[in-house]
Amino acid sequence: MSTDSHHQTLGRHHAAPYRYYDFIMAGFVTLLLLSNLIGAGKVATVDLPVFGEFSFGAAVLFFPLSYVIGDVLTEVYGYARARRVVWAGVGAMLFMSFMSWAVVSMPPADGWQGQAAYESVFGQTPRIVGASLFAFWAGELVNAYVMARMKVWTAGRHLWSRTIGSTFFGQGVDSLLFYPLAFWGVWPTDLLLMIMATNFALKVSWEAVLTPVTYRVVAVLKAREQEDYFDEDTDFTPFKIKT
Repeated sequence: MSTDSHHQTLGRHHAAPYRYYDFIMAGFVTLLLLSNLIGAGKVATVDLPVFGEFSFGAAVLFFPLSYVIGDVLTEVYGYARARRVVWAGVGAMLFMSFMSWAVVSMPPADGWQGQAAYESVFGQTPRIVGASLFAFWAGELVNAYVMARMKVWTAGRHLWSRTIGSTFFGQGVDSLLFYPLAFWGVWPTDLLLMIMATNFALKVSWEAVLTPVTYRVVAVLKAREQEDYFDEDTDFTPFKIKT
């Protein structure tokens, strides 16, 4: 194994393209779009033994997987390539929001009865769109930054500490930004605070539960990509797309 100022290689030829990076990016963006389009605005409730009714944002079952993917990207490919994926997600969400607005705004044909349903499901308000975009961008980049810095601090050991630690900070920023920006004054304050707290706890718990899966995926990718990137001299500005 050889080492330079940026990363450790596993015998990889650096001019060769990565085999799985683009597929991971596609999966990340797909998950992001579906989580925000389908689940972001719905509050679900389950009746738990002993605890009683438990309310949570429906997207919490799927959106945290984007942080798992973000951890994998940063761990294997480095902060700059993870940042590029985050910006791809921002671009996709902007287009999704524009398309939703355009389709909902089109006058319905006479006799078509689906306009009210379309407005209910796809009629996103600019406030929610803006809150979602800002919270996602900030949370994912905080997640990647903490992950990258902790990898250098721990010399690549204790992967679980940085996956959970980075998610704690990234999801914390995401939750603290999104729910107040999107729903303050719309939802009752006690409901907003409860949903924000429970969703944060569930997101971090998801990361902890999926730790064995993360370990396995990271090990496979490092071996197949012949890459194990260390962000020792990386420019951590959030406003670049170049790797």
